[in-house]
Amino acid sequence: MAEKKLAILGGEPKKNMTRADVPAELLRWPIITEEDEAAALEVIRNNKFSGTDITQQFEKEFAEWLGTDYAICYTNGTMSLSAAMFARGLSEGDEIICPTKTYWGSVSQAINFGASAVFCNITDMLSMDPDDLERCISPRTKAIMVVHYIGYPCDMDRIMAIAKKHNLKVIEDVSHAQGGLYKGKRLGTFGDVAAMSLMSEKAFAAGELGILVTNERKIYERAMAFGHYERNNERYIQECDDLKDYFHIALGGCKGRANQVSSAIARVQLKYFDERCAEVRKATNYMWDLLEGLPGIKPIRVDEKTGSNMGGCYCAACAYYPEQLHGLTVRQFCDAVNAELGARWVMHGINFCLHTHQFFKTFDLYKRGVPSRIAYNDRDVRELDDACKPSEEKYCFTIPWFKKYDKEWIEKFAEVFKTVVENHEQLLETAKEDKRSAQGGQWYGKENQE
Repeated sequence: MAEKKLAILGGEPKKNMTRADVPAELLRWPIITEEDEAAALEVIRNNKFSGTDITQQFEKEFAEWLGTDYAICYTNGTMSLSAAMFARGLSEGDEIICPTKTYWGSVSQAINFGASAVFCNITDMLSMDPDDLERCISPRTKAIMVVHYIGYPCDMDRIMAIAKKHNLKVIEDVSHAQGGLYKGKRLGTFGDVAAMSLMSEKAFAAGELGILVTNERKIYERAMAFGHYERNNERYIQECDDLKDYFHIALGGCKGRANQVSSAIARVQLKYFDERCAEVRKATNYMWDLLEGLPGIKPIRVDEKTGSNMGGCYCAACAYYPEQLHGLTVRQFCDAVNAELGARWVMHGINFCLHTHQFFKTFDLYKRGVPSRIAYNDRDVRELDDACKPSEEKYCFTIPWFKKYDKEWIEKFAEVFKTVVENHEQLLETAKEDKRSAQGGQWYGKENQE
């Protein structure tokens, strides 16, 4: 490709690449049809917002689709993960291991149980690193929170072997990976319990909704009692004798019941979900094929010939290697790509590493004069955070999340990434003066915060 003056340096950006120019169906999600609208209207017209009949139908259908015995809906994914922690008996002084690169809702609520979050490093694919997992284990470790971050399946063979070796519980956070497979088996079916968000921007999008799944009856009952006062009774709680004195009140102290507009939409979305995800993967994999082999970037994807896949390719991303592009940071690379496109299509970093946030360093929820993360622990797990420094240097950026296989448009986007890679040396002089953090990322509410 001939040298082109990059747009960020005053060159001409690529024409007709604004959000108004790109076909809406290439990016629109979720796909809402008259069938979804009719299902939602039925709830509205019959004032069924706060019931559970539609929700229980969806729970049954979702469990059958996923291949688990039980499913329970909640108001959101964070609530479903809290219920999973309660169901697995997380309590005062326990430790729970979580990858440091994830959304805060994967593990922040551990402090509500008096437990300590311990952070594990990630691989270049932003996935929990099994090689670092045993470093994190202590006699206080109760559970491992496995996060299939941005849809990439964790190495469940190795993680489950380590959990078995140390007699640890495994919770799967599948909020980014609904419908994904690991060696032919659905994500969310490996651990003792799994939970996930089905909120409006996820691959499985149903408004604001969460769901928990398990094959163990006692986990199901404890999770039900945690957030569902109207189902915390003898009809649902049959094996957990220790809960029977506490019927009719949500044991987590707050109501987790789902709004049935979301449940109704979810039922319709489930009918078409696998088919739509296949289309998303076809589009995303074509983009990855076009970018494969470029210096500095490596698509975060799996080899589908192994029986694994990434579901709906939520938050499709590339790993970034600055040393292959003369030290150009991921921030600078993304700025150049966005300038070339004439719009902010690309984000660098996704989430910051959790171990760097003050919530996990100093926040004292209970006003006990000690950070809540370690309030009930006899060791300071914050000292382990220094070992997660390598995760801060696992750089990445997102690409547009294609929902349709449109060869022409995907090629237009890929061409821009190639242009910036092949002309990146133009950026090096001005890049030297850029003092911003190299990592990139965001705390939601203050995007791309340093």
